[in-house]
Amino acid sequence: IVNAYDPTMAPICKGKSNCPAQFGRKPGISAEPTAGFIFALHLPVGHPSDASDVEPLVDKVEAAIGRVRTRPTLAIHSLAGDLALNDATLREVLHERGILPVGIPNTIDPLPPSPTPEDVLRSLDEADLHGIRTPTQVHLAYACGYSRPVVESIIASLLCRGAAHLTYKGHRGAIVQTGMAVMAHNAAALVRIHEYRLSKRARLFRRRLRLRCRKVNQYNASIN
Repeated sequence: IVNAYDPTMAPICKGKSNCPAQFGRKPGISAEPTAGFIFALHLPVGHPSDASDVEPLVDKVEAAIGRVRTRPTLAIHSLAGDLALNDATLREVLHERGILPVGIPNTIDPLPPSPTPEDVLRSLDEADLHGIRTPTQVHLAYACGYSRPVVESIIASLLCRGAAHLTYKGHRGAIVQTGMAVMAHNAAALVRIHEYRLSKRARLFRRRLRLRCRKVNQYNASIN
């Protein structure tokens, strides 16, 4: 998930040791904004269009959600991406799945951090998701699409964990090494949550998503 108006995005190369970009420049990644968990990774062969990465990523996340039994039921509310994902067919597919694509820009101009009431209504009208998605979820979608630090931190984390130039050979090797970098990134995210070392933006997202802060380092002695 990257935005078009980001001049500092570093590429993630992958492939054989003697051909570092055989399988494209960067993998498709689906992550959430609160603490930067990566929920799905798609590593295509060759250089397909970026839009073709989206459906496989959404399928993987929804398959994982289907195995989780919680109340309320988890769901993908919105999707943010770069200008390369600005595809009419993709937007229709996301609308059919009940996903707001407002985080995918139509131009190189940045999204407003706080949409107007007219922007909210227009987003719901374009997606025909009145009654399925709420104005609050539209505001969250704009916040995710506007944010660059979230994406930058995820990419930087993967780069420093070995996803910059993969040395494992073949497409399978590239998947294994990239997957190991993702696992290390998610483990580091768990440690940050455990120690409540979250950025101001992550705390803001947690409040907006109504996620409680569990003080895992403290306990009530009376319980024992």
